[in-house]
Amino acid sequence: MKLVIGITGSTGAIYGIRMLETLKKLNIETHLIISEWGEKCISMETEFTADHVKSLATHISDEKNMASSVSSGTHRIDGMIVAPCSMKTLSAIANGYDDTLVARAAGVTIKESRKLVLMARETPLSAIHLENMLKLARLGIVILPPVTEFYTRPKSTDDIINHGVGKCLDQFDIEHNLYPRWGTS
Repeated sequence: MKLVIGITGSTGAIYGIRMLETLKKLNIETHLIISEWGEKCISMETEFTADHVKSLATHISDEKNMASSVSSGTHRIDGMIVAPCSMKTLSAIANGYDDTLVARAAGVTIKESRKLVLMARETPLSAIHLENMLKLARLGIVILPPVTEFYTRPKSTDDIINHGVGKCLDQFDIEHNLYPRWGTS
């Protein structure tokens, strides 16, 4: 399996980092794109550096490199996850405004009928946000905000992060043990 992972400038960079850590452990090939503000959020919100995060990926492309392999539909991937996905990025994807490589790669994922999961991060949501999400959902894009669940009785922030990441991986039928399944705990 080959997945493109985008990390954009919305709070919650740890979701993208945990995604990469988990996929690396599972030997799943990743192609990472981090936006300028995604890099800033990594340093503001976590103890990790952007270089460390990049080391977790199989391949990396600069967000300004519109000639990257992932900007073409002829480059074979199984799908893409944007974690976290800012409303700016979600809007760009919803409106076909491919001004960054994250938006372009997402647009290519859509046009090639591949799975796209957007871990949308914002609250409260405006009508504009909701309209953009609805537009994408109607195209089959999975809008997956990292909404905290409590039936597993999370004991730490890690438990909450793992649940959000696990829900994204479930969309690709990737086996993991990031959280207990309903009825198994």
